[in-house]
Amino acid sequence: MSLEDKAKATAKNIEGKAQEALGNVTGDPKDKAEGKAKQAESEVRHAVEDVKDNVKKKID
Repeated sequence: MSLEDKAKATAKNIEGKAQEALGNVTGDPKDKAEGKAKQAESEVRHAVEDVKDNVKKKID
């Protein structure tokens, strides 16, 4: 995983956790849902990069 892509995915995860926490504090279900969606997006980004890394290792 490139360092830049990993940093972006981690930032998206942190952003999602913060938004979900804000939704929990304010009781806003939209913020909670959007925060969870951002966390899920981060997990997908990490998974895609892991697949890329594994393919690259097999090719090398």
